[in-house]
Formats: sequence, structure tokens, C-alpha cells
Amino acid sequence: MDTMLAKAVDRLEAALATETDALSDGKALDLMEITARKNQSLLELSRLARRTEALQEDPDARDRLTGLAKAIEKNRRALELHVRASHEISALIARSITDAESDGTYSLQLGRKKAVRS
Repeated sequence: MDTMLAKAVDRLEAALATETDALSDGKALDLMEITARKNQSLLELSRLARRTEALQEDPDARDRLTGLAKAIEKNRRALELHVRASHEISALIARSITDAESDGTYSLQLGRKKAVRS
């Protein structure tokens, strides 16, 4: 397997593992730093991908790239979970703020209650 490819895959796997582990463990993470590392790895892999014919014939390269694809999917799922949780939390906060500021006069629920009584 090409040494440059192996090192690029190692760097990206390390960045993904750092981010995935931090998300899974609820640890703080320097998002700017991890994003820069992932972007740099993507650039390196994009440049190396131009030699795809040689890589397709190399079983070690295929195995490493398959492992990388699994690491990317695991990271994607962790990120998706955190994005969904963030959306739910922000919706709860927005609802709480609206409820705290409202006296119910213009509430959608109030309008529905009046319509049901009629």
C-alpha cells in the first residue's frame, strides 16, 4: 500500500476517532481544530484519489479505505445524534421562552379550545 495514502488514512481515522469519542463521552472538543484536521485529510485524500486505478488493484488499500468508510459512518451517526439533540433542546428552550413571555392571549391552544366549545 502506498505510504502517503496510509498516512493520510491514519490521520483522518485519528481525527474521526477523536471527534466520535468526544461526542460519545460528552467531552469538550475544539471544533475548529478537528474541522481543520478533517479538511486537511480530505484534501490529501482527494489528491491521492487521482491515482485510483493503482489503488483499486491494491487489496491493502481497498481494506484500509473500507475501514475508513466504516469510521466515517460511525462519526456521521454520532454527529447526527448530536445535531438532533441540539434541535430538540433548542425547540424546548424556544417553547419555554414563548410560554414564559406569553399570557396566553394569542395562543394557538386558546383558539383551538374556543373552536371546540362552539
